[in-house]
Amino acid sequence: LPLDMLEGLLDQIEVKDPRVVLGPRAGEDAALIDFGDRYLVAKTDPITFATDLIGWYVVQVNANDLAVMGATPRWLMVTLLLPEGTSADSVAGIFQQLREACAALNITLVGGHTEITYGLPRPVAVGALLGEADKAAVVLTSGVQAGDSIVLTKGVAIEGTAILAREAPDALAKAGVDTGVIERSRGLLFSPGISVVRDASVVRSAATVH
Repeated sequence: LPLDMLEGLLDQIEVKDPRVVLGPRAGEDAALIDFGDRYLVAKTDPITFATDLIGWYVVQVNANDLAVMGATPRWLMVTLLLPEGTSADSVAGIFQQLREACAALNITLVGGHTEITYGLPRPVAVGALLGEADKAAVVLTSGVQAGDSIVLTKGVAIEGTAILAREAPDALAKAGVDTGVIERSRGLLFSPGISVVRDASVVRSAATVH
């Protein structure tokens, strides 16, 4: 949505619960809810384009958004919408991806919803991830300041490049992209990888992040 439209819609939401420290706000990655000695951090993010490794993707993108706010990802729920005719093997494969991705990041899959949905051209996965953060360690997008240092840990456009290579290899080859480049680009998901959970944890232990 256009930013001005989104901001106008979000401004109409009245948050009455005083425990909501950070509610719906354009540009911020997750919500913050006061749970006494720490914040509960809540995020939802869908995978609507990438069908290859969709279960793995939905864990990564939600975990990344919590990590960059200074939170530790803990509990995940997933809504999985599947086209008519989806095979049992495909469903089993998505669940395996979810289990393995959660295990690698020490996230517990606590529930969700599955549905065969009319009219879908491809699977859609929507993650809702909860985490926790020390109150003094929360990082907000709005905290950016002139003169800040930006540390690049892996590279530019890794995720987008990998998705294109995995979802549209034939179109890339037809456009003249070398097959070796396409194959190497497919591997960018895992090397250097798109997860920033470890990166965010390391930087918080080495410096003050705002």
